[in-house]
Amino acid sequence: MNLDKQENRTSKPQVVVVGGGYAGVMAANRLTKREDIAITLVNPREHFVERIRLHELLVGSSEAVVAYADVLSPRVRLVVDTVTTIDAAGRTVALGSGQEVAYDYLVYAIGSAGTTRVTGAAEHAFGVSTYEEATRLKAALETTASDAPVVVVGGGPTGIEVSSELAEAGRNVALICGERLGPWLHEKGRAVAERDLRRLGVGIVEGARVAEVIDGGVRLDDGRELPSSVTIWTAGFTAPNLARASGLSTDELGRLVTDETLTSVDDDRIIATGDAAAPSGVAYRMSCQAANQLGPLAGETVLARLAGATPKPVGIGFVGQCISIGRGLGLVNLSRRDDTAVAGRVRGVPAAKIKELVCRSTVWALSMEARRPGSAFGFNDRSRSARVQAAARTALEEPSL
Repeated sequence: MNLDKQENRTSKPQVVVVGGGYAGVMAANRLTKREDIAITLVNPREHFVERIRLHELLVGSSEAVVAYADVLSPRVRLVVDTVTTIDAAGRTVALGSGQEVAYDYLVYAIGSAGTTRVTGAAEHAFGVSTYEEATRLKAALETTASDAPVVVVGGGPTGIEVSSELAEAGRNVALICGERLGPWLHEKGRAVAERDLRRLGVGIVEGARVAEVIDGGVRLDDGRELPSSVTIWTAGFTAPNLARASGLSTDELGRLVTDETLTSVDDDRIIATGDAAAPSGVAYRMSCQAANQLGPLAGETVLARLAGATPKPVGIGFVGQCISIGRGLGLVNLSRRDDTAVAGRVRGVPAAKIKELVCRSTVWALSMEARRPGSAFGFNDRSRSARVQAAARTALEEPSL
């Protein structure tokens, strides 16, 4: 046991937050409501990454980073390192540097990452889900001729934003959408996105999936091959393997399975939040919108347990999806609070301004929570319990293997 770990066992309650993204920072800041807690945030980078701006990093319109001093309470100790293992029985985390940190409560906010399960994708495609991936992709684009073919795989929000940014910058871009463009979008919102993408020159390929990524191109499942000097993979996200590798219960995407208070089903000293949490096995959509609401609620669960109280079930709601289409256009597709898309939408220049306001407001919300813990709030979805019960009934009806 190292000295720091031994000291932790004899001092005030220790809370370790694993991951310094939107949810992790929100949770750490919320915990500062109590002055008698020592809070440590472990993150592999010394700066906060604005993940929702990584597509802007590719063309140089944003650096996509913010100093932690601007968004994290000074009461939170930042440790720049990676967590390699969680020892739930011993209540410690092992760091990549070889150190160990003890905790009384752990907030699991490790986030999500892109997944590339298609043959050849890991070798021949670039991701854009992390700062490091986006930086490598930017460097590759800078050494590629501006008229060289670029293929973006994935027709969701990330694929739309990446392809539109590059097309607006003069790149020759094809977007492979799978079954259809923007599967979450309402059909009217989808029509707006398709029209504006085509106006920017993006070639949209629907009704086909990538079967293999090869050197210099992609092979589709209908037998066609498309040339590609730079292939960008935006199709699908998964959670890092830390929870599963540490022997904790996860869902099929690696998210930590919790109850409705975000508490691990295996250990009430571990609370999950953001993209890495699967409450009752019915996870929210991986998004900044969910993370900024779930982060403070994870902090409240820890605070309740420290006070000997029963934590409240979480309840968040969605208001829609904001997508930038280049720098000048955008789409805001409104939704019900349960994240079901509706026909209501804002498009064009007004939507682009709303999207920029949303990006700025997420950082502002983090900084406000750092200065005034308890200021962040969400939009409660009252239909959550019905969906959880339905999922539980389905699970009971499914035959075991």
